[in-house]
Amino acid sequence: MITLALDTAYKYLIVGIYKDGKLLDGTMEECFKSQSETIFPRIEELLKKCDLKLSDVDECVITEGPGSYTGLRIAMTIAKILGTQSKTKIYTLSTMQIYAGLEEEANVILDARAHRAYTAHLSHGKVTKEAILKLDLIPNFIQENPGTLFGDGYLIGMETPEVDFLSNIEQLRDEYHLIENVHALAPKYYKESDAYRV
Repeated sequence: MITLALDTAYKYLIVGIYKDGKLLDGTMEECFKSQSETIFPRIEELLKKCDLKLSDVDECVITEGPGSYTGLRIAMTIAKILGTQSKTKIYTLSTMQIYAGLEEEANVILDARAHRAYTAHLSHGKVTKEAILKLDLIPNFIQENPGTLFGDGYLIGMETPEVDFLSNIEQLRDEYHLIENVHALAPKYYKESDAYRV
């Protein structure tokens, strides 16, 4: 079973190739706003290094958001092509999940601009709370939901650990959400939801 993992939701480009759930090779690089020019060469390079072709990919897992609307659509478009042009199964994960992995208790904050951040609490890989919060409200959120902080901690003057996204994606296998109708696949762009305007 060959799995292609893609994340273009935020400032990183993440491409991973897995065989039977084990990482063969991958890349994690910061290329904010240049994922669209970089992703295809990276996919080609990794497939060649692993002696594989795109037609060998059995399944593709992508992040569905939150994140940049344009960024999210890059990986999603590739997934839709794979899902409609071949028998490739398409799965999604929350962007927040790949930051937190299987951490027992975790909080993730990602810059949503306009002095706000995408904010989530996760427990053992599952998102239990999420919102877009003004930055001055985030310390209270963290206090009420203790856990290791990941993401853009600098927004509130806190440090965060480095994240091994490729490893997290591998470990989150049980959290993959199968997309039954690839044509209906759409980014979760939380800024547009009234429920997230806090």
